[in-house]
Amino acid sequence: MAVRHLRPPRFDVAVALAGLLGGLLLWGFGLGVRPDDDPVVLFEGRWALLVPLTVTACCELLRRTAPRTALAVGTSALAGDVMTQGSIATIVMYTDLMYAAVVYGSPATARRLPWITGVLTLAGMLVPYAVWREPEALLIGLVVGAVTFAPASTGLIVRNHRDAADAARLQAEQTALLAEMDRVQAVTAERSRMARELHDLVANHLSAIAIHSTAALSLDDPATSKDALAVIRENSVQGLSEMRRLIGILRDGADDREPAATPTLDGLGALIGTARANGLDVALDAEHGAVPAPVELAAYRIVQESLTNALKHAAPGRVEVRLYRSPDALEIRVTSPYGDRDGPRAPGSGAGLVGMRERAALLDGSFEAGPEDGPEGKRWVVRATLPVTDVEQGEA
Repeated sequence: MAVRHLRPPRFDVAVALAGLLGGLLLWGFGLGVRPDDDPVVLFEGRWALLVPLTVTACCELLRRTAPRTALAVGTSALAGDVMTQGSIATIVMYTDLMYAAVVYGSPATARRLPWITGVLTLAGMLVPYAVWREPEALLIGLVVGAVTFAPASTGLIVRNHRDAADAARLQAEQTALLAEMDRVQAVTAERSRMARELHDLVANHLSAIAIHSTAALSLDDPATSKDALAVIRENSVQGLSEMRRLIGILRDGADDREPAATPTLDGLGALIGTARANGLDVALDAEHGAVPAPVELAAYRIVQESLTNALKHAAPGRVEVRLYRSPDALEIRVTSPYGDRDGPRAPGSGAGLVGMRERAALLDGSFEAGPEDGPEGKRWVVRATLPVTDVEQGEA
């Protein structure tokens, strides 16, 4: 358990010294609250009032570090002050102790003291009046209220405002933290989207370039090398074109030019033609109809990446691409021969499967890929289901 630091702050030391010096100054001039012959005075003489004055001043040193202790001892000192000629400085310092107990004390103390002092104030007004039946008896309650209830109520108001300010500051800090978290998540999501786009744009062309350049280097056939160089050049030009389009998007319309239109399912024919030019035997069966733009782009990229993976890893044979539009979803199925291949391979990192899975997940769809046994032998199957109903309602 941590030891509570009891060293008084400088301000509390200054308050204690000011109260003590003020009381000594009043005592030096012979100014007291009651005359020496007052019936309430039990300790006669001017020196008696210095004891409660000094004790109360010492309690001021604990007004923040130990407010409840200071108030308890100060209450005893005030009771002793009532039995002497009394000092205004002692009463004023006691009101400060009451105020400090509410402001700096525990929440339970802050709640209870205003109620307790309020009850004491009412009792100080009603009991003396009921006993003596004199209007002047009500002044006792007013004095009790001025010394106890008024500073306690003021302290409660100040504490409530301070707590409200702390709560507002904490809420502002939490809001700023949430805003920073949202910003980081947005940046991360944007980076992931850019990574998917960059991979989908470049991987297909670079894979074709790698495979055909390996074939050209491994075969000593001028005609084959010429064909390979033609495919390499075509994929290089297309890859550069796609890169320029992506750079244009990232530059946010630099030079007041709109970036090229995003791919659509109507461009699947050209995509299949490119795959055939790269050496794949591809069959396309597409019955997709009209689908929302986000679904259209995701489906195009999934087919494109599936063809890229087939170009890099598939065994010789036919690659089948099928798209079917059900009432509430777009079904995508791409199959390719699975097994060993004699030709060159392009290295893979697995980012393509991750990107396809992310694209399906962003649309609340499903994705799976893996080998399957069928009538035509073992094949690699890519399946994706992209809902279209929710997307259409969102666009509407």
